[in-house]
Amino acid sequence: MGTKASISPRLTAILALLFIPSIILNAILLFREQKVKQDQGVGVIAVYDGDTLILDNKERLRLRQLDAPELTYCGGAEAKAALEKLVSGKRVRITEQIPDQQGRGMALVYVGDTLVNKKLLAGGYVRYHHDTTSQAQKLKAAADEAKGNNLGIFGACMSMTNTKNPRCVIKGNIDRQKKIYHMPGCTQYPFAVVEEDIGEAWFCTEKDAQAAGYVKSERCP
Repeated sequence: MGTKASISPRLTAILALLFIPSIILNAILLFREQKVKQDQGVGVIAVYDGDTLILDNKERLRLRQLDAPELTYCGGAEAKAALEKLVSGKRVRITEQIPDQQGRGMALVYVGDTLVNKKLLAGGYVRYHHDTTSQAQKLKAAADEAKGNNLGIFGACMSMTNTKNPRCVIKGNIDRQKKIYHMPGCTQYPFAVVEEDIGEAWFCTEKDAQAAGYVKSERCP
C-alpha cells in the first residue's frame, strides 16, 4: 500500500522564501499604479454650480471651505463661470476628502499645483466656510483679502444703499432662516446690509416684501 508524499518543513521554508519577494514586489507595483492614478487625477465632465463638480464617474464633488451663491442669486452665474474656466475639460487632483451632512464628498481640488478652492475665494466668487484642512489659513487669508478689496460678491452683491433702483429702499435681510425687512426710520436700518448673494433683496413697498415672505422688523416704529 502506497503512502502519500509529504513536503518536508525545509522545502516548505524554501518555497515561502521564494514567494515572499514576489508578494512584496506585487504590492509595490500595485501601490505605484494607484499612486500614478492619483497623481493623474480624475476628469471633470461638468460644473454643476459655483462650488460643485461632476466627475467622470458621475460623482458630484463639492469644494471644501467655501459656499457659492445659488445660481439664481447675485454672483451665482459668475461663480459657476469662474469654476468652469478653472476645471472644465481638465483632470483634477482630490485631497482631504470627507463626506458632507448628506454623505456627498467634499474636498480640496487641485489643477496641477493650483488650488481651485483658493482661486475662487481670492476672486471673491464665493464665501469662506470654516473647516479644518491643511490649507485653512491660506484659504481664509485669500477670502479676507477679497472681502477687504470688495471683489466679486463683496462689491457687486452687498450694499447699504440701493444704487440700482434708488426708489426701492426697503431692506430685506435673512437672519437664521427668518426673513425680516427694515424701512427707513427703523432702528437697524442704517446698519443693515443687503447681501443678495444669499438671497436677500431690496423692495419698493412693504407689500412686495411681505409677498416674498418677509416680516417687518420688531425694531421699527
